[in-house]
Amino acid sequence: MSLPSPPSTPGSSPSSSSPRKRQRVTNPEDGRLVRGRRSRAIILAAARELFSEKGFDGATLRDIAKRAGMGVSSLYRHIQSKEELLVGELVAKQEQAWINFRREDQSGLSARERISRWVALQHELLSLDPDFSRIALRASTHPQARVAKEVLALNDRSIGLIAEILMKGRMSDGLSREVDLMTAAQAVFYITNSARVPWANGVVSDEACLTNTLTAVDLLFQGLEVRDA
Repeated sequence: MSLPSPPSTPGSSPSSSSPRKRQRVTNPEDGRLVRGRRSRAIILAAARELFSEKGFDGATLRDIAKRAGMGVSSLYRHIQSKEELLVGELVAKQEQAWINFRREDQSGLSARERISRWVALQHELLSLDPDFSRIALRASTHPQARVAKEVLALNDRSIGLIAEILMKGRMSDGLSREVDLMTAAQAVFYITNSARVPWANGVVSDEACLTNTLTAVDLLFQGLEVRDA
């Protein structure tokens, strides 16, 4: 039995053996995307300069547009707020902080020690730039902000990690079984996060901020750990 011949292409001869010239397919959006990324990089560089000179709150979008060499209307085609410029970098650095924690985590430590280690890594991340703390804190208090969903999603993942640590602590009989772990995880996250407010506003040093944050962890665990009868 002979196999059926493949269908012929309209306008061509079935018996022709010469290869057809392949046409290059181009995406008209490619050039636009490249230009968009380039413009956004210029905007970010200009914003970083102004944040350093005037502070995050002191720099306006109009200032950033002028420093970037474009009109305000052109700037608005790329961003709608200053927070949008930093949230992508914050997300990337937060992901790296989680990776660092899991790589260096010692599951044999107590829940208090593991969470203190996580807090120290968070501080190391956020101390790179006070603006990271500003947008992270404001997303919690201004849920209508354009970057709020992204930041709050990061917060939820951090809370999940803390809850995971607390669960391990409960299984090893280090934590009270009367504690609601998710509520406790939220308390750990938001109280330690709030401890960074004075630092983000330049009131305390990096060292004092870390000390205050770890002190908050110790105080919380006094209510979480099982007490001897």
